[in-house]
Amino acid sequence: MNDEIHSAQVRLIDDKGGQLGVVPVREALRISEEAGLDLVEVSPEAKPPVCRIMDYGKYKFQLSKRKAAARKKTKQVQIKEIKIRPGTEEADYQVKMRSMIRFLAEGNKTKVTLRFRGREGAHPELGLQLLQRIQADMAEHGVVEQTPRFEGRQMVMVIGPKKK
Repeated sequence: MNDEIHSAQVRLIDDKGGQLGVVPVREALRISEEAGLDLVEVSPEAKPPVCRIMDYGKYKFQLSKRKAAARKKTKQVQIKEIKIRPGTEEADYQVKMRSMIRFLAEGNKTKVTLRFRGREGAHPELGLQLLQRIQADMAEHGVVEQTPRFEGRQMVMVIGPKKK
């Protein structure tokens, strides 16, 4: 079995990316040892298989650094919550809208919770009108990801940031 492996042919690529052609495995191992590097099989399905001369430890280290950098660049999307009531006055409504615009500009989703207390629950259409007004006011800043729906004594709607 061992002789079978060493008599096989491989396409060899040197450490600078240059093609060295098709050589026996023994020759490829000798070249890699002379260079003080590792012989790594990069494409075993190819005919003949492709091997590369490289510093495998350095390659693994660079790969982990690239993955860490990619992870660092990704942003976690948070869900911020705004709580309102059907009787929210205009000034308070404007404050809540500014907060929502800021949340959406930061790339976060915003959950709008409209809570009904006492007899307010008898008029869900007032709450729906308020959520529709919010939806219209936020149209240029975000898109509705979850339409208004009832959850117990409250109505919930989720607005996500617009794609850039």
